[in-house]
Amino acid sequence: MRAVVIESAGGRVGVEERPVPAAPPGGVVVRVLATGLCRSDWHAWAGHDTDVTFPHVPGHELAGEVAEVGDGVGGWAVGDRVTAPFVSGCGRCAWCRRGEAQVCPDQQQPGFTYPGSFAEYVVIHAAALNLVRVPVGVSMPAAASLGCRFATAYRGLVARAGLQEGEWLAVVGAGGVGLSAVMIGRALGARTVVVDRHQEALDAALAHGARHAVLATPDLTPSDLAERLHELTDGGAHVAVDAVGDEATAAASILALRRRGRHVQVGLLPPVDGHPRIPMDRVIGWELDLLGSHGMAAADYPELMALVAAGRVRPQDLVERTIGLAEAAVVLPTFDSARLGGITIIDPTR
Repeated sequence: MRAVVIESAGGRVGVEERPVPAAPPGGVVVRVLATGLCRSDWHAWAGHDTDVTFPHVPGHELAGEVAEVGDGVGGWAVGDRVTAPFVSGCGRCAWCRRGEAQVCPDQQQPGFTYPGSFAEYVVIHAAALNLVRVPVGVSMPAAASLGCRFATAYRGLVARAGLQEGEWLAVVGAGGVGLSAVMIGRALGARTVVVDRHQEALDAALAHGARHAVLATPDLTPSDLAERLHELTDGGAHVAVDAVGDEATAAASILALRRRGRHVQVGLLPPVDGHPRIPMDRVIGWELDLLGSHGMAAADYPELMALVAAGRVRPQDLVERTIGLAEAAVVLPTFDSARLGGITIIDPTR
C-alpha cells in the first residue's frame, strides 16, 4: 500500500510503499477513504509527541470500509462503512468499561502510538469498543471530520463544559476544531464569538454561525483580546475554548471568561519551551473551571452522528480542499502556518 512516511522529527516527509497491515485479534483493517489533516499531525511531525517512533505514518481522523476482520470480532463485516475515535481504548480497563475510553490508560492512537491513516489501510484495535458505524447518508469526509475535531469539540462543549442555550461561547482559533465548535455552538443555541489571526478563518466562522469575529493582530496581547471579547459578550463568555494550543491563546481564552466561567482546553499544549504560564490568579479570584477534552469515546458518538444525519451539524461544509497522499506529504510540514478557513481532507485513493 501507499503511505505518507515521516523519516524523523521535523524531517523529510514522502510517500512510500508499505505492506498492508493484517487484522490483529479483536481488531480490523479499514480501507481508508477519507482522513483529515490536523494540527495534531503537525505536532507529530515536529516531534512534540513522545509516543511517536520514527519513521512514522501519521493520521488519526479517518473513515472508510472494513477490509479485514480479525479473530474474535463480532458484529462487523467486510464492506461496513465505519469511522473511529482517534483514541482506541483497550476494552478491558475500568475506564473503558464505564464508557470513557478516551482516557484509557492503555489506549492506542493511530498516527501516534502506531501507523496511522495517511495510508490506504489502517488498523483499528479492539473493534467491538472503538468502531462506529457510518449511516449511508453521511459522507466519508464528514465522518472522518468527526474523529478528532468535531468529537473533541462536541464532548468539550456538551459533556465537559455543559454549554447551554443562550450562553456566550468564545472560541480562540478558527481552524478545524474551532470551526467545529462554532457549528456545534450554533446547533446548541449558544451565541459565539471567534478570535483568529487570519481573516479567511474568521470569514468561515461567521459563515457557519459565529455572531462576532475578532482579528488577532500581532500588536494585541491576550488581555487586549479578552477586553474586546468582554465587550462583545456583555461581560465575558460563559464558556471559552482554546482551539489552538499556545500559551497566549490559552491565556486569552481564560481571560475572556466571566466570573464562574468554564474554560475548555482542546488545542495541545506541548511543553516545548517549558510548561505554559496560565493566569491562575484569574482562575482563583473568579472561580473559573479549567477543563480538558481529549476526544470522545465511540459509545458517545450516536448523539453527534444523529445531529450530522439530521443536517443540524454539517462537517462536510467545512471541507475546504481534498488532496492526495503526495500533496499531503508536501503540506504537512507547513501546516502550522497554513492560511486556511476550513478542513483539509486526504483521499488515499487519489
